Amino acid sequence: MDILHQHEVFEIKVLDRLNRAKLLDPLVFGGGSMLRLCHELNRYSVDLDFWFVRKTSQPTFFERLQTALAEEYEVTDAQIKHFTLLVEIRSSTYPKRLKIEIRRKQKECDFQTKIAFSHFSTQQVLLKAHTLDQTMRNKIDALLDRGEIRDCFDIEFMLRRGTELPDLSMGQVKNLMKRTTGFKDKDFKVKLGSIVDSDTRIYYAQNRFGYLVEKLNTVSASGR
Repeated sequence: MDILHQHEVFEIKVLDRLNRAKLLDPLVFGGGSMLRLCHELNRYSVDLDFWFVRKTSQPTFFERLQTALAEEYEVTDAQIKHFTLLVEIRSSTYPKRLKIEIRRKQKECDFQTKIAFSHFSTQQVLLKAHTLDQTMRNKIDALLDRGEIRDCFDIEFMLRRGTELPDLSMGQVKNLMKRTTGFKDKDFKVKLGSIVDSDTRIYYAQNRFGYLVEKLNTVSASGR
């Protein structure tokens, strides 16, 4: 089992630990790891991202989170930051550290009950997760904000799964097109190449985000 597969097993074990400690109750799971573990996204993500969906005493929750994780893992970093709660842990069994990040601001979002699982683990975890429509909106905001190639990859993945683009202004479409077509060869070979399998890496090095570009062109032509 390679390092990324081992890390995925680590993520499932941590989700199970959080679930047993009732720490997932006020949270909704989102981001790239959610897409992989709940929808079989064909790229790896090395962090667990959550959002609060219920009013919670964050200092108390943060203390409980550290205590529960410290029972099984070494806590290598723990901070209450301006926008997030952050805990990083390490296990003697797995090679990579795992970062758990929880957005502090509570806001309305669409979520559903999903099962997080891995083909490399026998464990499954029932939890709340962002819907694909919500994740699409989140990923578009992220791509426009930070311009990371992984966000573009995730958007195209969801489009192929049948998730529609939300209503976008022409300015947003223009900026998304600029982001989508602006990645360099190094972005595909190194940044994206390090988190996908070899066949997927070859495909995207050759075709880039042609499917997403086609969808954006359709939106632009329709003028919506």
